[in-house]
Amino acid sequence: MHLLQHPLGDAARSALACLDLTSLNDGDSAADIERLCERAVGPPWRGGAVAAVCVWPRFVAQARARLPRGVAVAAVANFPAGGADVARALADPEAIVAAGGDEVDLVLPYRDLDAAPALLAAVRRACAGLRLKVIVESGVLAEEAALRRACRIALAAGADFLKTSTGKTRIGATPAAVRLLLEEIAADARACTHVGVKPAGGIRTVADAALYIELVAELLGPEAVTPRRLRIGASSLLDDIEAVLGGGPAPADATRY
Repeated sequence: MHLLQHPLGDAARSALACLDLTSLNDGDSAADIERLCERAVGPPWRGGAVAAVCVWPRFVAQARARLPRGVAVAAVANFPAGGADVARALADPEAIVAAGGDEVDLVLPYRDLDAAPALLAAVRRACAGLRLKVIVESGVLAEEAALRRACRIALAAGADFLKTSTGKTRIGATPAAVRLLLEEIAADARACTHVGVKPAGGIRTVADAALYIELVAELLGPEAVTPRRLRIGASSLLDDIEAVLGGGPAPADATRY
């Protein structure tokens, strides 16, 4: 099937441009990260690279050396538990900065929201100049009031993105949670023009991603469907993106995130 004939072609191109290609397995090796970086850049026929790779802090230097500057290197911090110990939470962003990383995906202490403002403020200072994505773990913060509070704490601390999930809990991104995050961004006079959203966890197909692309266009405007305002965190989504762009089926044995 030709690209222009595929009903999800536009969504696939947007998803590719906004993808944070992720590998956060406990047993990740240098060889795994090498393969991840190869896939991030991709073959010429695909029409472009992903927005970023997202890895453990220990792989930042390797990924940064391997990738072109147009692909950002993100790494996780305070991950996945989201503890409230400030000193422990600072160790990861400090390592990411030292290794040349571009972005920090920080887990907010969602079980202790009273501790969150001080921890986020300390991390924001430690990674000044880097893009900060704050993970609110929306699948665990099931009460709307608590989730909205977590979003407001993150925005007040200077988050550049609100991210739904670590991908390590039972519930990842959902349209309802992403809508709530977008509502909080749109309602914040300081955030509404520049802060973005990152759905993550359980996004495996272009059809899945299209739901979130549509939500961003609806609540922040079509001009926000860019890597500056939208990231999609996934590992297996790229299989389906390539299937759509290439006109074939996704591999049956694709790894799931």
